[in-house]
Amino acid sequence: MKRSQINAILRDTLAFLAECRFHLPPFARWTPADWRERGPEADEIRDNLLGWDITDFGHGDFARVGLVLFTIRNGNYYDPRYPKPYAEKILVADENQVTPLHFHTLKMEDIIVRGGGNLLIEMRNATPDNRLADTPVVVSVDGTRRAFRPGEALRLTPGESITLPPRLYHTFYGEEGKGRVLLGEVSRVNDDRTDNTFLDPVGRFPAIEEDEPPLHFLCTEYPRA
Repeated sequence: MKRSQINAILRDTLAFLAECRFHLPPFARWTPADWRERGPEADEIRDNLLGWDITDFGHGDFARVGLVLFTIRNGNYYDPRYPKPYAEKILVADENQVTPLHFHTLKMEDIIVRGGGNLLIEMRNATPDNRLADTPVVVSVDGTRRAFRPGEALRLTPGESITLPPRLYHTFYGEEGKGRVLLGEVSRVNDDRTDNTFLDPVGRFPAIEEDEPPLHFLCTEYPRA
């Protein structure tokens, strides 16, 4: 992805969040100059990948395959300095913008439609060798147990949520004609480096072509003092 595209997505996302009256923590707007002044006191942000995460999953077509995420809080399985057993994110998905089919080995998560349009989510059970099982999917939707056919699309409207257990393949996208979707994620500790299994290989974090200075660093880019 080009840095200019990432900067444009950041500006657009901040405008959308303001429209939804969703407020991010102050470090969301720290500039590269701000980061140069931050020492070890900000290591929790650095070490746990808090902050902006913009990805096209290596497809090179963000509008079709991509997602904007911001990790607000997170623990760390590998560092006792960060004992939180939970994480929280805010996500933005456009109409027909797909997050590819994947599951998490450790993380259980709730996906909540906080505002905007509707979310369509498709789910498949995983086989022991990480392929797709042809078996019914049973999940909790706002505390109600529901069963779905493999790959059947569930529509979640604003205020609705779903609990996704580990090893449940899922893909999601905004419903066409209903507008951009503001999503919340509440989960166990999030580890985007090792806990994502995609059905087809993807690039989880983008390679960046530096065609202009960054507006804000992504969560994998923070400098250390």
